[in-house]
Amino acid sequence: MAGEKQKHMDVVSKIKGKKRRGRLNMPLTRIISFGFGGFVAIALALVLYLSVLANFKNTFSLLNDKAILITQSMDRQLRDHFQSVEQAVIDLKPFFDDGTMGFDNIDETLNKLSVAISTNNRINVVVLTDLKGDSFGVYKAQNGKLWPFKRQIPVGGEKTYTLPKLTADSGPTWGALVHSDIGQYSNVSVPLVRDGKMFGSLTAASSIKGLGEVIRSLDEGEDTTTFIIASGDQVIVHSDMDVFQTGNVAEKKLPVAISELGDPVLAGLGSGVRLETFQKAAKLGIEVSDVNTPRDNFIVMRSVIPGYSDKPWVIGQYFRGVTISREVHRLRGSAVVGLGALIVAVLIAIWIGRRVASPLKKLAIQSEHVGKLSLDEVVPLPRSRVQELDQVALAFNSMVEGLKAMNIYVPRSLFSKLMRLGGQEAAGAREAELTILFTDIVGFTALSEHMSATETASYLNEHFSILVEAVENEGGTVDKFIGDGMLAFWGAPDARADHAAAAVRTARSIASALVLCNDKAEAQGHSRVRLRMGIHTGTAVVGNVGALDRWNYTVVGDTVNVTDRLQALGREVGANDEVVILASADTASQLPGEQGEERVGEFVLRGRSTKLDVWKLDPFATTGDAVAAVSTTAA
Repeated sequence: MAGEKQKHMDVVSKIKGKKRRGRLNMPLTRIISFGFGGFVAIALALVLYLSVLANFKNTFSLLNDKAILITQSMDRQLRDHFQSVEQAVIDLKPFFDDGTMGFDNIDETLNKLSVAISTNNRINVVVLTDLKGDSFGVYKAQNGKLWPFKRQIPVGGEKTYTLPKLTADSGPTWGALVHSDIGQYSNVSVPLVRDGKMFGSLTAASSIKGLGEVIRSLDEGEDTTTFIIASGDQVIVHSDMDVFQTGNVAEKKLPVAISELGDPVLAGLGSGVRLETFQKAAKLGIEVSDVNTPRDNFIVMRSVIPGYSDKPWVIGQYFRGVTISREVHRLRGSAVVGLGALIVAVLIAIWIGRRVASPLKKLAIQSEHVGKLSLDEVVPLPRSRVQELDQVALAFNSMVEGLKAMNIYVPRSLFSKLMRLGGQEAAGAREAELTILFTDIVGFTALSEHMSATETASYLNEHFSILVEAVENEGGTVDKFIGDGMLAFWGAPDARADHAAAAVRTARSIASALVLCNDKAEAQGHSRVRLRMGIHTGTAVVGNVGALDRWNYTVVGDTVNVTDRLQALGREVGANDEVVILASADTASQLPGEQGEERVGEFVLRGRSTKLDVWKLDPFATTGDAVAAVSTTAA
């Protein structure tokens, strides 16, 4: 019995083993690939089969959608272009109505108009016209340069706008399209009203050239042509001016009447047969017609919109009639190669996606370092076999090297401040109360006589690195290095109430660092170096100073000269001190709780007729506001 039972179990085990060996086992990747591929193949076959059966219906439906999409895209491009121009005069009008800007202060108004036109790349001219007909405004040349004018528009911009009839209640009104030697212009005007009475008008003009480039970009290739007709029969935009689809060549340049252009398709618009199949497009105001020419027939889609001039515009596009049958052939051909192309496309897309994602991820990481101006942390991007990615890598690496080179001459702290505060606006020259610090090494000329040029440069670089670190730690701005001296200031571009105390803290930080360097130098058998520093608080002009493309963010004025004279006075006051810090009474008065100051008297500084009250500061004492802050905290 036991033997029979064992035989039975052996037979069952063999049967189960055969079942296990006969079961189909496939990797999950293969299952997903075949499952997805089979599903897509079946779905694509059904879609293509139904598409072929209903090709005519679908083709006309697609052409309906195409007519709507293209026409609405052109309409949207037009509106986007001109609404920004119209909105600009709407936004500027209240400033004239409430007296903020006007004819009373023309120079100030021109400056503000220059800002407005520079921030809107679709505006070429902004003009103010009073009731007498006198005009002034700002004209933007083709190279982007701004030309403020009074009564006389700069050469080339004389015919860029035409004033429509306006009343005090008029809204934004578009004038007639203007054609000049430098191009075509649309212009919009609003009345300027104060106390219920119109006292002038504001006009903004925009070139059609930029609009034409945008509209021509909607051209889908050699089989399509986009156009805009204004003033009834004037063609102002045509995407195929070199050679028309009919083989003809333009007889005249734009703008030109339809009859004089030489395009037989546009010339035959009046005799075209309206296609009733395009009902969906017709409900949206889009007319689709069939125009026959001696060479071929064409499908024309057009729509009338309220033109941005005194008359409506016609926008449209036309293409060859054979395009319809061509679409059918393309559907049939796609049925043959669609499945294989889809599989190949998916595999290539996965491979390309991985290849593209990796360098883009590296670019994002390194760009974040650039955004923080942490240029030392930026790792150069590797070259790529993809041309565009390779160009991006080369351009990015070149940009980083350029920024590093720029930071050699422009202090990184100053660059960061100007970026944070708004660039040009923050850098504009202005008066401000500043505290200025001048440093100078005592007897450096004699010291450098025993150094080579390389040793002199190395010594100064090490010395200036100490000074710059101390200045930037206190939020100051290094202006320049003058020989073996340094000019720095506080209070701009960042406005701060403690600029005097910050400058004094910096001077004392420099003094402490100098003593440490001197101790190290003395231990190596070198002589100790002495340093003079002058600090003065007063009003100075700070900002961009220069000419043409040579600008420097700097400080100028009597306050700077006084600081230099204070530093030079150190030859007499504290002549034997290792570090002497002299400050004016204007600076000392802004140091509450200062314990390390001593009045040394009144002096007539070189180049000045009045006496200056001078204070000597202990280089190693605690600055006044720091003492006050400690006392407040303790209390």
